[in-house]
Amino acid sequence: MSIGLFLLVLLVLSSVAFMQGKRKALALSGLHGGRCRKKKLHSLPGYYGLLTALWCLLPALAIIGIWSACSGTILTTLTLQTLPPSMQGLPPDQRNLLVNDLHNLVAGHVAPRDIKPFLQQAADRYLEMQHIAQLLLGAVLITVTLFSGAMAYRRIRPEMRARNHVERIIRYGLILCSTVAVLTTIGIVLSVLFESLRFFRQIPLTDFLFGLKWSPQMALRADQAGSSGSFGAVPVLAGTFMISGIALAVAVPIGLMSAIYLSEYAGKRVRDWAKPIMEILAGIPTVVYGFFAALVVAPCIRDAGSLLGLNVSSESGLAAGLVMGMMIIPFVSSLSDDVINAVPQTLRDASYGLGATKSETITRVIIPAALPGIVGSILLAASRAIGETMIVVMAAGLSANLTANPLRSVTTVTVQIVTLLVGDQKFDSPKTLAAFALGLMLFVITLILNVIALYVVRRYREQYE
Repeated sequence: MSIGLFLLVLLVLSSVAFMQGKRKALALSGLHGGRCRKKKLHSLPGYYGLLTALWCLLPALAIIGIWSACSGTILTTLTLQTLPPSMQGLPPDQRNLLVNDLHNLVAGHVAPRDIKPFLQQAADRYLEMQHIAQLLLGAVLITVTLFSGAMAYRRIRPEMRARNHVERIIRYGLILCSTVAVLTTIGIVLSVLFESLRFFRQIPLTDFLFGLKWSPQMALRADQAGSSGSFGAVPVLAGTFMISGIALAVAVPIGLMSAIYLSEYAGKRVRDWAKPIMEILAGIPTVVYGFFAALVVAPCIRDAGSLLGLNVSSESGLAAGLVMGMMIIPFVSSLSDDVINAVPQTLRDASYGLGATKSETITRVIIPAALPGIVGSILLAASRAIGETMIVVMAAGLSANLTANPLRSVTTVTVQIVTLLVGDQKFDSPKTLAAFALGLMLFVITLILNVIALYVVRRYREQYE
């Protein structure tokens, strides 16, 4: 019995509990059955039903969450205890490899000819215990659900403050979700920060921030010939800014002008088909944009450059930037269109009443009033451009060239992060830890962009509200 089936059963039981709780509340109030001698309810009948359904659902969901978090560890520990004595005292690294092989065998990811007899027996025990545990889990869930639902059903009284209980549960749920989001963010920042500090213990911070060469190749062993590595982030950062700047130079004017046209000039019929078609660009997978950039845009740029006598690389920052700009146009146009439409009509009417033309009203009234939202849309587009990887890999290449020429091959921070984390390098080597340092630098850059955007939003919001 899978977790999905458990959730489906819980949903059915909670729906039945909702109807039964609401029916009892209606019966107590005299609104159901034709009698008028009943007491007045404190809350609406739906709250009593919702409270009963929540008492059915929440304890079972808590049990499922605890089991999902602990079941793998428990079953693995019990399975390892059944291994032969010679396999009990393994070092941690060999034990981890054994556990990994066991999990792969249980999931069916190991070819039959590669299976060791004792490992096959352990996998069979694991699956057997997993089946028994799922049956016990199903019995516990049904018992807890019925018991908690029955207790909530019996507590239904006219004077019961069902609405207060439901709102308190919802408030605690919202607090829990907010806490999870905050803790997740803090965990991501701390994990990146700690690994970055390990990197900076091996590579000086000044070499990383001001170095002009990026070549993170390291020797795998002490007796192996290889590069000692150069970790200057300036070429990578310059490529990121170049491609993102080209993308924004394409997306911001086109997206903003499209938003102004759709919101102020276009008729309803044009708007109804033009806006959805433009927003389709946001739903196209980035790998499709990458193929388009590598197979169409880059060759066109190379051929055009050859006609003009220019030396154009097969993979160029210009090709990646142009296609990336096309991809982020909907982020600017759609959000800017919504913000412009949200500007009160009274501002437009007042401008027209003073004798301003339509273009003057747009440039001097509507755009300044909608500027905080427009800045937010541009910031979202910039973040999307800075974080893009696939288009850069396929159209701009992997070469970390320090150049201001968009016709040459360049790379970005996100591409290098992916490249550094793929391979057989040790996790504590400078090459692998450099990915976390780049991630921290990218986080700081995004934070600075957010601070600038908040400054602009607060300044103009105080002026126009």
